[in-house]
Amino acid sequence: MSRDLTIVTSNVHKAREVAAFFGGSVDVRHVALDIPEIRSDDIEEIAREKARYAYDHLHVPLIVDDTAFSIDTLNGFPGPYAAYVLSSIGNMGILRLMEGTLDRNARFTTAIAFADDSGVVVFSGTISGRIITAPRGTSGFGYDPIFEVDGQTLAEIPLEEKSAISHRARALTAFRDWFMNRERTGRG
Repeated sequence: MSRDLTIVTSNVHKAREVAAFFGGSVDVRHVALDIPEIRSDDIEEIAREKARYAYDHLHVPLIVDDTAFSIDTLNGFPGPYAAYVLSSIGNMGILRLMEGTLDRNARFTTAIAFADDSGVVVFSGTISGRIITAPRGTSGFGYDPIFEVDGQTLAEIPLEEKSAISHRARALTAFRDWFMNRERTGRG
């Protein structure tokens, strides 16, 4: 079995993070494909359907991901609509929504769906933290400058370190363990 894997995303930052995560043990290729996204509160269902669509178009072993950003005091908002909310109101809009709020707990959950000719398998990972009151850091992307874990925002943590602790890293670890074992045993 081949150790080639395609990541399907329009986000070049995610593609780099995934490639860095595998550190050369898997040949990670990046393809940007416009994938219609179903509306659901279930991040795993969204990732599963995106993977089916991508595989039907590309016919290569691939992964897609979807991430939810859930803020406790906002009843889980923006959840799976994180990308839309980020492009609409940005980090400063989130900070304005949270002005005067004491409960600043939040979490990222990433679902990674792998698809090949045998079907789709989904892996997920979560990281908990809190929303700070002003952006910090210059690394990362998206909500990273306002999301703090153990005293540092994800934007203050170097990519290599972030790639080891993030929600995406946790989902990727579960996927990698399964994928590498599958490669070794030749089973699906």
